[in-house]
Amino acid sequence: MKVKRFFAQSMAEALKQVSEQMGPDAVILSNRRVDGGVEIVTALDYDENMARQNLGEKAREATNGSRLAEMQADHHRQLEEELGRSRDRIRAVREKRAGHGASYMDAVIPDDSVDSDFDFAPSQPKEPIGYTNELAQMRAEISSLRDLMSGRQSDPAQTGNSAVQQRLSERLQEFGLGAELAASLSHRHRGGRLEDGWKQSLKMLATGVRTSRHEWLDEGGVYALVGPTGSGKTTTIGKLAARYVLRHGADSLALVTTDRYRVAAHEQLFVFGRILNVPVRVVDESHSLDDILDELSDRHLVLIDTAGLTSADRGYQEQLAELARSHHNIRTHLVVSATSQPRIMKSVWHCYKMANLAGCVMTKIDEALTLGESLGFVMETGLPVAYYTDGQKIPEDLHHAEAVPLVRLAVERLKILKQQQTVAEGA
Repeated sequence: MKVKRFFAQSMAEALKQVSEQMGPDAVILSNRRVDGGVEIVTALDYDENMARQNLGEKAREATNGSRLAEMQADHHRQLEEELGRSRDRIRAVREKRAGHGASYMDAVIPDDSVDSDFDFAPSQPKEPIGYTNELAQMRAEISSLRDLMSGRQSDPAQTGNSAVQQRLSERLQEFGLGAELAASLSHRHRGGRLEDGWKQSLKMLATGVRTSRHEWLDEGGVYALVGPTGSGKTTTIGKLAARYVLRHGADSLALVTTDRYRVAAHEQLFVFGRILNVPVRVVDESHSLDDILDELSDRHLVLIDTAGLTSADRGYQEQLAELARSHHNIRTHLVVSATSQPRIMKSVWHCYKMANLAGCVMTKIDEALTLGESLGFVMETGLPVAYYTDGQKIPEDLHHAEAVPLVRLAVERLKILKQQQTVAEGA
């Protein structure tokens, strides 16, 4: 709901302004005579329920729709007046600062743009502390008043720091985080500008996202990838295998599959094996997983592909139990598609955590609109991210995961999404 106030010398002139700037769908909330002419308050996409929500307890006084519209108009006038007073206060502080003869950078009211280059070093104050704090407080107040006037706040009494926290929570949810995690991060921001809280939240998110310190290809060992069908397990193993062969050769690598439940389930892995000249072994009734791993004990790296089974599929328990009870040190990793909904990610995690998960691999990063969902998932579950993939190229589109670059990538993705939305709205 967009509310705007118009002034003119006559009603006809005011209505002309409304028609030109708001269009034919504008609703007139109130009109009255003021010094020098008339004042009209109008709204686009006017919604009585939203108006009552904006007014809070005061809305109980509205006995009909006309009275509610008048109260919404009064509320908007009050917010505009308060916004004007806040701007006057900032102007006064600027003049006071200039009067002391010091150089001063104009205070910029924060907007909702995304800063892709957030700085992980502590920010240094550019102004004396007293002025910085005073201006920061007023900027936050102006930002909260803007939010209230645009209808983004649920409680009109919510101003100052609490309003900044609310807006920060909304931005973190646009980033892709769940409401609970977004609220938790935003509540840690105790004061100052929205942009400062945004950067602080990104730092906390980067700190909370765990990643693997060592690359499998160099460290070696036995690794199994588990996850639902279509999450990218086999393709990821192909990328890992191709990169390993390029670095270390094919002699110390082996591939294993436990997928004996689907017809022709091994074909893609066998194709990788033939191209890379790497042996591929199949776990079946005659060859147990431990027997095969015993035979491959001289290999520096063994990658295990598994069937994409759910708890309702035949063999689900059998496959996970086989991985969990092996006497070999199998480091099992969950493959999570970045295009999945957060609830699906958590459901998959619950299905596979009995396999003693050591971490995860994030796939299809390039296909996801936002990456906050994936980052929130790994932060909440505590699973270290070993690798992420962002395309079909083998092995170019496989990357060793690091927390800060991942968060930067997520911020860039949000920036691109907002630009696309702006273009779409303009069209």
